[in-house]
Amino acid sequence: MKTAAAPARTFTVDALDVRVYASQPDLATDAARLVGDRLREALARQPRAAAILASATSQVQFLAALVRQPNLDWSRLTLFHMDEYLGITADHRASFRRFLREHVEAHVRPQRFHYLAGDAAEPLTECDRYTRLLTAQPIEICCLGIGENGHLAFNDPPVADFADPRTVKLVQLDEACRRQQVGEGCFPTLAAVPQYAYSLTIPALCSARRMFCIVPEQRKAQAVRDTLYGPVATACPASILRRQAHCTLFLDCDSAGLAPGAPAP
Repeated sequence: MKTAAAPARTFTVDALDVRVYASQPDLATDAARLVGDRLREALARQPRAAAILASATSQVQFLAALVRQPNLDWSRLTLFHMDEYLGITADHRASFRRFLREHVEAHVRPQRFHYLAGDAAEPLTECDRYTRLLTAQPIEICCLGIGENGHLAFNDPPVADFADPRTVKLVQLDEACRRQQVGEGCFPTLAAVPQYAYSLTIPALCSARRMFCIVPEQRKAQAVRDTLYGPVATACPASILRRQAHCTLFLDCDSAGLAPGAPAP
């Protein structure tokens, strides 16, 4: 396992700690180490812990490093994910259930991995079912990313609500979000991307005891800048992270490229 690299730069914006790394592998390795440390600490003081993971191409290197963490007893962890397309089957090439089975569950054996059933016959009942599972225990950590439009999970700007009373909801995806899915190779055309999805709400994500936001790649640079230096508003849902003192934002030199004073590649 690669030795974790120190960040090239650290700073704070409002309540949010930010760590900038020289490369994406350095980011992934160090973020996985810190997540692993937090989970090991939790399991040292309690019999079980729960975590929420994100599904996106930007998370691949981080998840690969996370499943290689030493001395982490996955059999005592309950895992959740944060979103899924409405109507999609678990074996669809773009399914987030499939993504996490391939990148996580194929390598480790958690006690449970609770998945959102995108193709559930009654979507509102599925929201209720997943809400009950999530709220049955504290969530120790939430590992998330930021979308190109600033979304958290599938809370796009038109549907994001910083005071949402729900835990899981159905949302309509905006065009920028759907175009990102095409750009990441999940779907061949915009028309093929589902227009609706399940998503954990922003308060549900922020309710975790610790948040680790993993955001590499140059295509996220504008969203990162808006997150850190724009208004805290649903026009950039990720801006709410500036009010989360229990969150750390992990960037590489590419995603931090529009942030003032970020180290050059």
